[in-house]
Amino acid sequence: MFTPSQHDVRRFFCETYRKSKAREILTPMEMIASDWILHHPEYEGDLQDVEAALEATYSVDAGQSNPFLHLSMHLTIAEQISVDQPPGVRAAFQKLANKFNSEHEAHHQIMECLGEMLWNSQRTGLPPDGAAYIESLKQRAS
Repeated sequence: MFTPSQHDVRRFFCETYRKSKAREILTPMEMIASDWILHHPEYEGDLQDVEAALEATYSVDAGQSNPFLHLSMHLTIAEQISVDQPPGVRAAFQKLANKFNSEHEAHHQIMECLGEMLWNSQRTGLPPDGAAYIESLKQRAS
């Protein structure tokens, strides 16, 4: 299992942004990341300077969202949908995309459920509950 560090993740997104702007060849994963970066132009400032990105802190209490976490969640969700894992995530995504008439908004709806599942897992010390995650997605999609 690939478990990148916080710095690895930030370098990946900054390098993807740089390569995309320079019109360099992107890897398949970078192509997916680049697409999500394009959906979030508000993050460009965070992606332009690798050293600043490595040092940046984001405080939820101060109303700051972490662009690297947000983009990472988009990648995670895209991967889940592509392999339908956990089973049912692809169908839930399609229903959400139809409901909101937006794949991007569907991702954000899924992101809420994914974040809740991870938070519950950390809080309880138990593994993430994929069944509860899918049920949460189904409820949002209905």
